[in-house]
Amino acid sequence: MTATHEKAREFMRLNARPVDFARWRFHFESGSAEEVISCLSAYQNADGGFGHALEADCWNPHSTPIQTWTATEILRELNFTNHDHPMIKGILRYLGSGKDFNGRLWYNAVKSNNDYPHAPWWHSDSDSICHHDYNPTACLAGFIIRFGDKASALYQLGVRIAKEAFTQFIEGGRLNDMHTLLCFIRLMQYCREANAPDVIDIAAMEQKAREDVKGAITQDRAEWEASYVCRPSQFFHTKSSVFYEDNKAIADYECDFIIKSQLSDGSWLIPWGWNDYQEQWAISKHWWKANGIITNLLYLKGLAN
Repeated sequence: MTATHEKAREFMRLNARPVDFARWRFHFESGSAEEVISCLSAYQNADGGFGHALEADCWNPHSTPIQTWTATEILRELNFTNHDHPMIKGILRYLGSGKDFNGRLWYNAVKSNNDYPHAPWWHSDSDSICHHDYNPTACLAGFIIRFGDKASALYQLGVRIAKEAFTQFIEGGRLNDMHTLLCFIRLMQYCREANAPDVIDIAAMEQKAREDVKGAITQDRAEWEASYVCRPSQFFHTKSSVFYEDNKAIADYECDFIIKSQLSDGSWLIPWGWNDYQEQWAISKHWWKANGIITNLLYLKGLAN
């Protein structure tokens, strides 16, 4: 075990939420996917969606699309693909309910966020531009295509949204927002895994995504020191990724950067903060640090092979 890994493990042992420590154990200590699922289930509501600050910048206990998206990312991280599992069925039920959905997009932020501690970007106003973006809609549509019943109305909805998202992605010029770009990439990956080439042109989407990823990664390495920037680990964690060869030099550099920028407590800098709710942010910051540790150690592990 390297010193980087050992310091990170100590931080996780002392500070991580159960769900994040279970993720750590799954990836690095032969823990089980079932342990992660058990911890994750605490964040799932009766309507099938997720809340309760699973996305650590928003303490809204109610189901929201972005917190449900966070759950799908954890399931993907586990390579959990049991279509019949109650958790996946619950997510599909939430997405099919019409809640927080305007007929074209799931809302990035919802008004009930305003009633609980949250980062400023999760505050919702009636004229918020967040209602016009494919983050997280593109990813959620892909999830439906990957796990939904092809005979269901929900599946057909997912297909329609996917086609609309694909058109927007291909015709919309270079996409600079790294979060939305990742959601489009997830749509592409889900469609490939579902063997659904008739939904979107996967090859065309991959080519555009490769161009956009290369353009989105912050090339000025000095900015990495203290700014919230886009690094290769936003998009991939292994050399087998379709995005690795196009970004090999800076992706390899990120390994060195991760090792040298680890803080004395075993975590890494969180380069953002909240304007309000400082007591809650102090807690959420540690949750983000745990998530960052998992991301960074997975990246080091994946690029070492």
